Amino acid sequence: MSEEIINRVAESKLITFNLEDYYLPGKRVLFDISDWLLEGFILKEKEFRASAESHDWSQYQNAYVAIHCSTDAIVPGWAYMLLATKLQPYTKRYIQGSLEELETILYAEVINNLDVSELQDKLVIIKGCSNKPVPSNAYVLIIGKLQPVVKSLMYGEACSSVPLYKRK
Repeated sequence: MSEEIINRVAESKLITFNLEDYYLPGKRVLFDISDWLLEGFILKEKEFRASAESHDWSQYQNAYVAIHCSTDAIVPGWAYMLLATKLQPYTKRYIQGSLEELETILYAEVINNLDVSELQDKLVIIKGCSNKPVPSNAYVLIIGKLQPVVKSLMYGEACSSVPLYKRK
């Protein structure tokens, strides 16, 4: 019995779309302002401004920064805005929020600018596993970009995919 083994996955017309390929390289920083608040909860403007002035902002050169407060402090909007003015000359991007929100925004920008015309009428599988931090929101966002173009969408791996959409 010497029947040839055929790799049907390799011969299929499925195109794998891997969101990990669109991960923007660069350092990610979670900037917690609670360290600059009295007992982690009270913002005293004079001290806060002094901390902002004396801080070494150059350490965020070419980084992606998420500014947040890890305590339940009520932080006025101007405080985040002040920090943004300090970060602006150095960072690639900064937001107010978590690192996951930062990744979501970065992916949203990339996905929005993607040219997916080569996937017109193709069978596409969105790869599910990744070694880089791909936020779950990115998977939802890519559906909006691909669905109007592709013939069908699946999720997972070619050997075990979940059907999501098939054009009628």
